[in-house]
Amino acid sequence: MLRKAGRFADGDGEVRDAFGRRINYLRISVTDRCNLRCYYCMPEGDVPLIQREDWLTFEEITEVARAAAGLGFDKIRLTGGEPLLRSNLVGLVAMLGRVRGLRDLSMTTNGLLLDKYALPLAEAGLHRVNISLDSVDPEVYREKTRGGDFKRAVKGIRAAQAAGFRRIKLNCVVEWSSEEPDAREVASFAERVGLEVRFIRRMNLAAGEFWVVDGGAGGDCARCNRLRLSCEGLVRPCLFSDVGFNVRELGARAALVQAIEAKPESGEQCVTSTFSQIGG
Repeated sequence: MLRKAGRFADGDGEVRDAFGRRINYLRISVTDRCNLRCYYCMPEGDVPLIQREDWLTFEEITEVARAAAGLGFDKIRLTGGEPLLRSNLVGLVAMLGRVRGLRDLSMTTNGLLLDKYALPLAEAGLHRVNISLDSVDPEVYREKTRGGDFKRAVKGIRAAQAAGFRRIKLNCVVEWSSEEPDAREVASFAERVGLEVRFIRRMNLAAGEFWVVDGGAGGDCARCNRLRLSCEGLVRPCLFSDVGFNVRELGARAALVQAIEAKPESGEQCVTSTFSQIGG
């Protein structure tokens, strides 16, 4: 049993933090690059990018995944930036699919490249996808994403459906509520094509403003079960925190354990990174 300051892993292999929450979910950002510049995720101007040579290799990511599984983690989600911009992501999915103990391997994507990659990802072992869709009006979609092509997004959604993933969800960012016109139109679209939709109220990392996701568990601190791994190797205990533990310096297991021990009761703020760098 792992015990320190009230944090423990019980005999069933479940890891819990100081507040009794089971921690079993690791979100892995594989890149800070994106082919969109959504207004709520990336600034309109230049943003500092992490050097590619500083990104974790697929072997390093898989090592972290194995260490996490050894601690009782059974869920992994790949994020970005846009994860499909990472070369040979299908190969990483195949590597992660062989990690013993993982029962849920998923990805969040804007969907623009899914027409090419959906089937190979499913064949490699990806179970689920969440696809960002903030409007079904092509002009509004282009405005919100600063240049995105709505037709390509729909093509990606169709490709994901054809690939046979266990589950597909749409992520819709709203300003205030799911009753906004764009949100209602996304909900209607989701119903027509037989998909679930989650509504995510726009967050502010620096101000520490966040809310519980409508249709999901994100933002509910009392139920939070996740850690985040950035593409350069920092394990973060919370999205709204500047704390990070380097897997290259500490080793994968130690970085994960220290992040669990540092997990706060509630999110506060993050002033050192953007959503595209951490992975939303």
